[in-house]
Amino acid sequence: MYQVDLKESLFPAQNDLALSHITIGDALREAAARWPDAEALVEALPDGCTKRRWTFSQLRADSERLARALLTRFSPGERMTVWGPNAPEWVLLEFAMGLAGLTLVTANPGFKPRELSYVLRQSGSVGLFHVREHRGNPMAVIAAEMAAELPELREVTDMEDLPALFREAGEPPALPEVRPLDPAQIQYTSGTTGFPKGVKLHHLGLLNNSRHHFALAGARAGERTLLMMPLFHTGGCALGLLGALQSGCCAVLLRQYDGEAACRLAESEGIAALLGVPTMLQGIVEAHAAAPRPLPALRVVGSGGAMVPPELVREIDRRFGASFVIVYGQTENSPLLTMTRLGDSWEDKCETLGPPMPNLDLGIFDIDSNAVMPVGDVGEIRVRGYSVMLGYNDDPEATAKAIDADGWLHTGDLGTMDARGYVRITGRVKDIIIRGGENLFPAEIENVLLEHPDVAEVAVVGVPCPRMGEAVAAFIRPAPGHALDKKALIAHCRAQIAAQKTPAHWIEVSSWPLTGSGKIQKFELRRRWIEEQVGVPA
Repeated sequence: MYQVDLKESLFPAQNDLALSHITIGDALREAAARWPDAEALVEALPDGCTKRRWTFSQLRADSERLARALLTRFSPGERMTVWGPNAPEWVLLEFAMGLAGLTLVTANPGFKPRELSYVLRQSGSVGLFHVREHRGNPMAVIAAEMAAELPELREVTDMEDLPALFREAGEPPALPEVRPLDPAQIQYTSGTTGFPKGVKLHHLGLLNNSRHHFALAGARAGERTLLMMPLFHTGGCALGLLGALQSGCCAVLLRQYDGEAACRLAESEGIAALLGVPTMLQGIVEAHAAAPRPLPALRVVGSGGAMVPPELVREIDRRFGASFVIVYGQTENSPLLTMTRLGDSWEDKCETLGPPMPNLDLGIFDIDSNAVMPVGDVGEIRVRGYSVMLGYNDDPEATAKAIDADGWLHTGDLGTMDARGYVRITGRVKDIIIRGGENLFPAEIENVLLEHPDVAEVAVVGVPCPRMGEAVAAFIRPAPGHALDKKALIAHCRAQIAAQKTPAHWIEVSSWPLTGSGKIQKFELRRRWIEEQVGVPA
């Protein structure tokens, strides 16, 4: 681990893992050369059964054939939206577009016409690749509507119609030169606080960030990873897929997340590592408790994207004997900023987000003065380095607000850093609860509540209060077999945090309003609470 003794919350970039100046196409060719006959990709259906399989050499051959076919219909630099679940064709399109110098625009398969139309228009996509249907969403019908509505959309293709996908509209050209800093993807932010923005990410950031993630998780060539994070999110198409590619690991691609299916695949495929948001991991734990099975190959479990309950970390260790790593990221940074390490203590795994990723400067800054905060003081988390986005698509004003003149990406997250460089998060700048003039940090309250055995998941938000300005509201999903016990939870909070931080409102929930990547939409919880209390739309 890094040997530092910081006096201020500024961690300088460490170069213990090298940067590679390559593109997605370069990484695919290198993997096919190093491990030609090793399995690279397995198609897994929602019931846990498997279908098609690719070696690294087969994956390269199919991706290059698709890249050449696309170049008979599109030109390098053009943008195309991929709208579907975790299908192998999604993977082929990601690699093919990287080879062809095209920009992949990701879209949540749950999008309705209005949401999809926004992404297509804002990104300037000239092509749309979709599946016929997903979880009741009539995607083929919606895609036809988009074709009629948007004249700039030159092609709408069912990606699982292979003759249409690989169609050649002329003599296939040679593949173009693609540079590491060329845009590879436009990812639309999850929208936990409102309107999404298109984040332009380059090959250099996506590849190095994902490779470093796998290296720090101890990945070994030939091992199998369960890729259940959605491909339209950086956790899936970057960390999961590109990390496995560069590490010589086989990605078992689960089309649609299901806890029971994940357990079956972990057993049948000998899964060594998996990454999921806490709700996914909780589902796996509950499925395994209902139908226990041996998973001797499982070595590493990772989580992030939301508050990770300490009890979940302990339960993963108790049930599977697997090491646990917690990641903290943001789409704008390709995506990881920090990560706990395999040898970290239980306290660090349960209470911190780990130290920064290699080759990144990371600091905690005063929001008003931009001064670096003393060690242990709360401020905004900012990062600078190779993985920072190119900018927001066609939004220079938002880009200038996010990336300052010195190259620091302003995350909007509040946190602290200790003398070793380990980071803790305390909430969002916009999520601060101001109660009677005092700033309260939701993450601190959530951490305390997650230590109670009755609580499976929690989200703390500020709600209007005529006397104090804002009051603390805790939305609780109880652990299986438990119910919300307000008196017990109040006593638990009072024993560990100041009285003013104890929630004034307690709401039991059975499910959450989630973003496509599995994050709880706190603004939606607040909106619903206001409507229920006032009786009119917020």
